[in-house]
Order: sequence, then C-alpha cells, then structure tokens
Amino acid sequence: PAHRCYHRQSEPKQQDNNSVDSGSVPGRPRDAHKPAANGVLAQMDRDRDRESGSPLRTDTEHGHVYELYMQYASPQLVPQPTDIPFSSVFQETNEQKLHKIANELLKTERAYVTRLNLLDQVFCAKLMEEALKGTFPVDVVKNIFSNISSINTFHSQFLLPDLEKRMGEWESTPRLGDILQKLTPFLKMYAEYVKNFDKAMELLKQWTDRSPQFKAIIQDIQSQEACGCLTLQHHMLEPVQRVPRYEMLLKDYLKKLPQDDPDHRDAESEYTGVLLLENLKKLLEIYERLGEEEDIVNASNEFIKEGHILKLAARNTSAMERYLFLFNNMLLYCVPKFSLGGPKYTVRTRIGIEGMKVLGTTNEDYPHTFQVSGKERTLELQASSEQDKDNWIKAFRKTIEIFHQKNETFKSASKDVEEVSTAELGKRAPRWIRDNEVTMCMKCKESFNALTRRRHHCRACGYVVCWKCSDNKVALEYDSNKINKVCKDCYSILTGEEKAEGKKKGILEIEAAQFSGSSIMCGFLQYCEKNKPWGKVWCLIPEKEALVLYLYGAPQDVKAQSTIPLLGYSVEDSPRPADLPASFRLSQSKSVHSFAAESDELKQRWLKVIRVAVTGEVPECPPPNDDTGTMAVDGAQETSSDS
Repeated sequence: PAHRCYHRQSEPKQQDNNSVDSGSVPGRPRDAHKPAANGVLAQMDRDRDRESGSPLRTDTEHGHVYELYMQYASPQLVPQPTDIPFSSVFQETNEQKLHKIANELLKTERAYVTRLNLLDQVFCAKLMEEALKGTFPVDVVKNIFSNISSINTFHSQFLLPDLEKRMGEWESTPRLGDILQKLTPFLKMYAEYVKNFDKAMELLKQWTDRSPQFKAIIQDIQSQEACGCLTLQHHMLEPVQRVPRYEMLLKDYLKKLPQDDPDHRDAESEYTGVLLLENLKKLLEIYERLGEEEDIVNASNEFIKEGHILKLAARNTSAMERYLFLFNNMLLYCVPKFSLGGPKYTVRTRIGIEGMKVLGTTNEDYPHTFQVSGKERTLELQASSEQDKDNWIKAFRKTIEIFHQKNETFKSASKDVEEVSTAELGKRAPRWIRDNEVTMCMKCKESFNALTRRRHHCRACGYVVCWKCSDNKVALEYDSNKINKVCKDCYSILTGEEKAEGKKKGILEIEAAQFSGSSIMCGFLQYCEKNKPWGKVWCLIPEKEALVLYLYGAPQDVKAQSTIPLLGYSVEDSPRPADLPASFRLSQSKSVHSFAAESDELKQRWLKVIRVAVTGEVPECPPPNDDTGTMAVDGAQETSSDS
C-alpha cells in the first residue's frame, strides 16, 4: 500500500546512525581534512566543491549512500511484521558492508577513468595536435600533462577491468587486496605527477595568457558537457585527490575485514603503500619549501615533525630563530628566509639520527631548553613552552628508538652523557662550552685577562682554551676529515703524538731550511699585496702544514715574513693589465695576494697544488722538473723556480 511506502520514507533519517556503520562510508566531510600536497591544491579543491554542488554527493562518488536510502524507501521491500524493530530488519552484515565498500571503489574508479580519459585523450591530444603545427612548443604540452597518459593507461586497461571482473564474481571471491596490490608499483607515477603539478599550473597560466590558439582550444573543451562546467585545472587535480580516496576506502575496508581473513594481508600491504605516497607528497612540499634541497624526496625518508625553535648561541646566551624538520633518519636544522617568494628556509646543518642523543637542560635565563647532540653537531635549543619541549623530546626519543630497532649495527651508548668519550673523539661533534662559563683556559689554567682575552674552542672536545693550547691542528672525521683546531690533549689522543712542552715558537718563528727538505712546493715567486710594489719572496708549502703558504725573504731565513692559511681562498689566474706575466691571485673577502712565476709552466705547477689546498685537502707533491735547474746551498735547496 502507498501509505506503507510513505511511512518507510520517513524512517531512514532516524535510524541511519544506528543501522549503518558510518565508518564504512567515506563521506565528503572527511575529505576536508586531508592534507594538500602543493600550495595551490587546497584552494582548488574548495573551488571544486562549490562548483560541484552539495558537499555530500550521492552520485558516482558516494553511490552506496544513495542505494542504501532507496533500499529503505523502496515499495518493493518485503513487508515485515509491525512488532519487529526497524533497525533489526535493516541491520547490515559485515559481508554486506565489505561488498558496499568494494562497489564504491568500482564506481569511483569508473568516474575517475572517465576524467583521466578527458585529460589524456581530449585536452592533451587536442593541444598536442595544434603544437605539432608549430603554433606553440610541443614540450609545453608534455610538461603540462606530465605522465597523465601512463596513469590513464594503467587505470583504464588494467585496474578498472580487474575491479569489474572481481565485482562480477564477488560471491565466490570476496576480496580486493590482491587486485589493489597491483597499484603499488605505479604509485611512483603519482609521485612524479604531484612533483610536477605546480610547474604544470604555472605553464598552463603562462601559455593561456601568451597564446590565443592555446587558450581557445582549452575554452572550447571546457564548454562541452563532458567537462561538467569545470576548468582544466580542476580536472588536473583529480590524480592528486585520488590517492587520499584510496586511503579512506582501504581504511574502511580493513576495519570491517576480520584479522584472520586471507585478504587482510594484501589489503594492509596496499594501505601501507598508499600511506607512503601520502608521506611522499609531504616530502615534496618540504622539498619546495627548502629550495629543492637534495635527497629530501626519497622513499626511505619519513617525515616526523617540524616547527619553530630558538637556538642558544655557543659563545653566549643569545637566542636565534631557527626551524627544524625531523625525519626518521635525520634532522634538518634550518634558518628562516624572509623573502617575498621562493623557498622559506635554508638548511644550515644535517644531523643524522644514528648516534643522536637528546636530553633536557636547565638554563636560568632561558627556560624550556634541551640539547640535541649528533655526530655532525650539538645544538642547545629553546622551545616555546614546557609542553612544546616535552613534545620535541618525545618525538626525538621515539624516532631514535625506532631507528635503533631497525638498524642492527647500532651500538647502545650510555644515556644523557654530555661529554664526547675518547672512543668518539673526532667522530662526533662536541657541545661547545660557552665563553662566559669559564674565566681561565680549561687546559693550562691561565686566566683570560686583557692580554689573553682571545678564547678558542677545541673542535674535538668543545673546551674553551687559550691561543697557546689551541695551536694544534688535526683532521676530524665528523667534519668530513677537514683540518680543525684542537687542544693539546685531543691532539695527542687523535694523532698518538705528544706535544713537546716548553716555550712555543710563534707561528712565524720556523726556519725556512727546516721545511725545505720536506716541502710539497718551494721556490721563488714575485709577490704583491694590495697596492704595495712587487718583491721577490721564497714561498714554501710544508708537508706537515700542507694548508699553509709560508713567505720568506730568503731560503735561509729563520723567521717567515708572513703566512697565508690557504683553506677557503679563491684562486684566480685570469690576466689583468697591471699584473706581471704568469701571474695568479689568492683572494678571500677583502684580502688579495698576487703572485707571479717565471714561466706559465711554473705557474701551473703552483696552481695545481694550491687549488687542492684551498679546498681543505692535502695536495700531493708534483713531480720534479729537471728543466728548472737547482743548486744546493748549505744543505737547503735553492732554485730559480720550484722544487
């Protein structure tokens, strides 16, 4: 009877929450919380919602919601005794819920393939046809549509047919995981598409403004009924939005699927793969914010946490604004860039999670501080609140714990140790003792007064020492084996050599003859500093100090006129009008040193050695040149060129 139909149409809204598990129906409101992969995506998604109509769609995307409603309201429904509760009649079984989720996946896949075909076979094909006529570059079309053709081929020829076949045999084979696992290898295509999305949007806007033919083709297609009154940009957003929808459907499917179901393992594996792609989209976002920093977009990287932080200076207690990106395998310590466009942060240091230690610290002037100590660097940081500090420490410690569990080679170290152990000396960055925390050299105990106010830090142990106790240099493993200043104790440990006690000679008080027999390069060169006149000097790079150029007046002088620490200098060998023939220059900031050899051949031999030394590497001794002529002078070699 008709009155029964009307009666049942009034029931579903009251019983919907009780009779249907809302978790099995991925509705539109949940879409609103998904993260945007790129800067423009979120706004375009909101625009698309407005143009599409109601936020809860009952068409192809949420067909089973509509079907469920019609089932309740249908007059063909078998009449039930009036004394049986309505909810008991229409209570869905778990199997029915799984079937509806699978059916939802199939219907949305059909709609998705229709949109992919519109992008690939209509928009892209028409623009490419015009581009081949020479109207605009072919590469423009290729770069806009990226790998959309490959994505369309996979979904239309493989995934959709498999889903249609499976739904036709659902009674005998009620499973999805084995089919969806085929999607995993193709997730890389989505990563490539998402990575190119912003550039594609820029090109699309640029050529729509530049080329009338380009604009006309797009507008003509957009006016057709197949486009549904949506722009090309909105249709291009579909592949970006599709993966989060797979995630929601799979999540609901796994909720309803019993743990012991044979399909559970495959479905869970595919769900993990989809989550990895979501993580990859986050990595792409960070990649852009950091100005395309290397090795960010990598499947092995997992984003953990990010946020503003203050960094306490090593020498004093001033605080500087910084930004941290924590991953499963590294910490990026960044400096904010205050610019109108482009990247927002510059990476200052990368600190690996392996061997990292984190502990809370106490500072009377700065509350909420904690210390992050890694092999590459040690940082003392200040959080915005005690809660923020606790959250960071928990995130670090959990990340470190998981990293150690996954890496069998990790060797547990004692917790909360601030000082670098002897075994780690030179292998991990120390925590620097602040200048204002000491009043005397931490090695020789000499007070820092007006005459010795210059303080130095040992790069191996972090102690504050005077200039005498820091007059040692050694390569440190944590700093890519670059030469660093260290204290006498660390020098002895790292080199196995004992430094001779007694009065130290000044850096210039070394006889030239002492080095001449064991030098990498030595010989006469013409030398000019700033606007001073050119003069002949004996130049020498000793083997023991391969990164320093000593300048003597003669080969037998007991004291050098000056020294040039070569590390970090720029080498220029292009001729200038005022320079002598075969000249070259060493420059750093406002300091410029000009040299001239007796021939171009000798100049090139010097440059070969110096260009290695300025990078921090130890240069090799060049082969002897028999054409230069050498003669012995009181046991030292005196040459008219190099030796």
